[in-house]
Amino acid sequence: MAQGVCVITEFREGAFRRVSFEIASEGRRLADELGEPLLAIALGAGIESLAAGLGNYGVDKVYVVDDPKLEDYRAEIYVPAAAEVLKSLDPKVILTAASVDGKDFSARLAARLGAGLATDCTELKMEGGSLKAKRPMYAGKAFAWYEWSDGSWPQMASCRPNVMDCLAPDTSKNAEVEKAQVEVAEGNETQVLNIEKDAGGKIDLTEAEIIVSGGRGMKGPENFAMLEELATLLGGTVGASRSAVDSGWRPHADQVGQTGKVVTPTLYIACGISGAIQHLAGMGSSKYIVAVNKDPEAPIFSKADYGVVEDLFNFMPVFIEEVKTLKSTC
Repeated sequence: MAQGVCVITEFREGAFRRVSFEIASEGRRLADELGEPLLAIALGAGIESLAAGLGNYGVDKVYVVDDPKLEDYRAEIYVPAAAEVLKSLDPKVILTAASVDGKDFSARLAARLGAGLATDCTELKMEGGSLKAKRPMYAGKAFAWYEWSDGSWPQMASCRPNVMDCLAPDTSKNAEVEKAQVEVAEGNETQVLNIEKDAGGKIDLTEAEIIVSGGRGMKGPENFAMLEELATLLGGTVGASRSAVDSGWRPHADQVGQTGKVVTPTLYIACGISGAIQHLAGMGSSKYIVAVNKDPEAPIFSKADYGVVEDLFNFMPVFIEEVKTLKSTC
């Protein structure tokens, strides 16, 4: 009989990604509403020694699949391994991350399990013993609640990073760890030949708490230097609109929007970005949005919490100096 909530973590470069702790925290809340345990599946290479730490975020028991072949995400080995463990656990609810890899993983896993999947969710709740999931529609212009009307299990949702509240870690609690008896496939269909990393060790946009983005109003690639300076001062990273990327001013990895990355930082500063619907779809769920644009009719102001109607080349240098002053007095 189906029981409990199970989260599937993301483990990259020897560490759990923050979104793993977010979905564990959300899973804990749902499991408490059901009065049932919170389980986790942790797949990766060298993951077993770190798995107990998931208990800091409310996980009761972790099923570990630790294998060198899981060093890099490859769907043809990750999905069968996770599915095999899930079939033995038979959970009511499965939570995954709606990250770049997670979107691919969750869709394939749902198909293999024959489970209904709500993707890119921003809010979850249990109602009448069944999961209900809230997710954005129409490029973020509306939100819809989804439910599993037939009452079948498992019910599966992927969660947008940086949206779910993350529990403060309780280091006094560790999860029970069990090594799952799973044969990891060889995965000959694809191979990871090379991973190109940002030379400066830049924070991934999807995990950044603070993003400073520039658009066509930046007028050229050289002017992004001041955004880099501000982002460094604030402990954030730099993003860009599609027009800036298409102009060759920034790499595609920096693109925020419907055809780029969907981000949900605590603070999003949009500089010289008009606010096309495609861009708003990628950052509209940010907690606080600050817009700097000399056009008072720019659509970005309809979404912004704070707006500065000014030429960014006049405003940003003064703002950066003020930030420096404040940091020097802290």
